[in-house]
Amino acid sequence: QVQFVESGGGLVQPGGSLRLSCAASGSIFSIYPMGWYRQTLGKQRDLVASIFTEGQTNYADSVKGRFTISGDNDKSTAFLQMNSLKVEDTAVYYCNAIDSNLWVPWGQGTQVTVSS
Repeated sequence: QVQFVESGGGLVQPGGSLRLSCAASGSIFSIYPMGWYRQTLGKQRDLVASIFTEGQTNYADSVKGRFTISGDNDKSTAFLQMNSLKVEDTAVYYCNAIDSNLWVPWGQGTQVTVSS
């Protein structure tokens, strides 16, 4: 069964940058389309960035212009470059399919904390 493993989170000051990685394990034909989600305690998990094929992307308004999603299908890995981070970007970040009917079990995610 396909699983996604997220990594690259950490503690960063406002204005800083982080690059998250999402590695797919198991048999997978294509990582596309894929999304990065984030969730804070007590709130629903929100989709913040989507990649449909290499070069076709979509972003939530809250991260547009600051986050960039990309993928390496040969390595079954997706990335989320996060720049100009804000305190409100603090969350656990997950990756998964965009279509909820195609979701695989959620991984542990990677914690991103933006704080001075």
